[in-house]
Amino acid sequence: MKLVKTDLPGVLVVEPAVFGDDRGWFMESFNEARWTAALQEAGEPVPRRFVQDNHSCSQAGVLRGLHYQLAPHAQGKLVRVVQGAAFDVAVDIRRGSPNFGRWTGVHLDADNRRQLWIPEGFAHGFLALSDNTHFLYKTTDVYSRDCERSIRWDDPMLAIAWPAVAAGLKLAPKDAAAPLLAAADQPAWSGS
Repeated sequence: MKLVKTDLPGVLVVEPAVFGDDRGWFMESFNEARWTAALQEAGEPVPRRFVQDNHSCSQAGVLRGLHYQLAPHAQGKLVRVVQGAAFDVAVDIRRGSPNFGRWTGVHLDADNRRQLWIPEGFAHGFLALSDNTHFLYKTTDVYSRDCERSIRWDDPMLAIAWPAVAAGLKLAPKDAAAPLLAAADQPAWSGS
């Protein structure tokens, strides 16, 4: 596995080693010891262990996010697309962070097999670029309705450059009604 730093400190692209031949291919999608060693080698903090896996399926134009959870159930997420394609976004929402309000976006699809690491203190969202986009999430804490929060996907302060989709955007009512970042509950930055 290879970790690639994005333009947003803390958010990493994970490029797996893929072994292929005329029969197909094989890759290790997660190995805790290698994950920890790669983070340490890159000078990145090692997060809490993953405790929950989630799987969603979205049609083209479905935008999910921007979601996050507050303590005591803040979540780091390791995400990937196993079918279809998505534009995946992470936003630093840690109050006091030098990168507060900055975002990065990465194209994830079944062919590139890349993953994105989004640490605690970042909001996360994605736009499905094709029908039947299957998105997998590993999280460092369990889902908690009481700690769940969201930020508007089109907050002008963030100015996320979402790609255009022919199908038009499809949002859940809670995502359409999410507050702007300035009005949202924000975790505090711990200085790391």
